[in-house]
Amino acid sequence: MGTVSPRAVLRFENWTLEPDVEPDSEPVTYAMQCAVDEETSPVSEDWVAPQDWVLKHCGKNPSHHTYREIITRPWRAWRQS
Repeated sequence: MGTVSPRAVLRFENWTLEPDVEPDSEPVTYAMQCAVDEETSPVSEDWVAPQDWVLKHCGKNPSHHTYREIITRPWRAWRQS
């Protein structure tokens, strides 16, 4: 038999995950989606506009009573040294 050599080196590191609040981070955005027909409101940095869309949508579609809130929040991961 030949010599045995390592095929991989494992190194364990600690990582941190947190919301990205740096000045250059992407904004938090909001949208609402109808659970009945899956139509989605425009995306907004303000939560009021998507909620207004829901009221208009259910006014046009009286049987559509359930909605999903879609929040897109930037996160960042960094290695602790």
